[in-house]
Amino acid sequence: MSQSRHVPVMLQRCLDLLAPALERPGAVVVDCTLGLGGHSEALLTRFPEARLVALDRDKEALRLSGERLAPFGERATLVHAVYDELPDVLDRLGTPRVQGVLFDLGVSSMQLDEADRGFAYAQDAPLDMRMDQSTGMSAAEVLNTYPPGELVRILRAYGEEKQAKRIVSAVVREREKEPFSSSARLVELIRDALPQAAKRTGGNPAKRTFQALRIEVNGELSVLEAAIPAAVRALAVGGRIGVLSYHSLEDRLVKQVFAGGAATTAPPGLPVVPERYQPRLKLLTRGAELPTEEEVAENRRAAPARLRGAERIREDVE
Repeated sequence: MSQSRHVPVMLQRCLDLLAPALERPGAVVVDCTLGLGGHSEALLTRFPEARLVALDRDKEALRLSGERLAPFGERATLVHAVYDELPDVLDRLGTPRVQGVLFDLGVSSMQLDEADRGFAYAQDAPLDMRMDQSTGMSAAEVLNTYPPGELVRILRAYGEEKQAKRIVSAVVREREKEPFSSSARLVELIRDALPQAAKRTGGNPAKRTFQALRIEVNGELSVLEAAIPAAVRALAVGGRIGVLSYHSLEDRLVKQVFAGGAATTAPPGLPVVPERYQPRLKLLTRGAELPTEEEVAENRRAAPARLRGAERIREDVE
């Protein structure tokens, strides 16, 4: 398994964004999405004084990253956890406040590249899609057991799929003949179900359905809804957070949390805004930053990436 094939997205920009907070002695940085450890390795290398806490729900990712990060010894602590468990993890480690947090919300390259995980629509594989294969329902179970209305809702909400009804009625018809188990059969069904015009736009026609199933199987949006505010609360004053999202639903969530933290909560018309209403965050990116054309040319997985960053500028005042 070569490390070279995994290129961390917007790596330099993420490091620069977090640098002012991580150059301090004793800084702790959390990589909430360890994956194959590309961002983590770069953080430990660039900030030799910093300690790293890294989370992943995928045991295989933790094993491979553990090998990669072994040279850093005790500076790296790897934890099997979903990122909304961040406050518990930090409490257990006795570091409730940290200087940096990084989220890379893309499916890890490993999960896309290991054929038997069923994330990729380009190759046939069992329809699994669980990031932690020791728990929860697989994508096949979702397809085979969810009521039609629920499947339509998921494809619309998480895949932004305009043809959700057509696809779902085809799924329901087919699953009665034989339950779904492989990704190739689903891809073929989607191709057949879509009108010609819909097939001509935006890459593989199965992409949106696979995204929707992946989000549902892993509870990604509900996990993220809890995780981003928890990460902001974990930042010490002067601490910084960077989040890489890959579709508009994730990016919108991050934007809302950051915008809320950067706004004053004072009732209008106060001549002086008391401390407790002052913004907690300062935005570090103007809107969402995009990867450069050069990076996209070198690493096609970077194309949909959106980076947002924020700095904690004051404590919460109850």
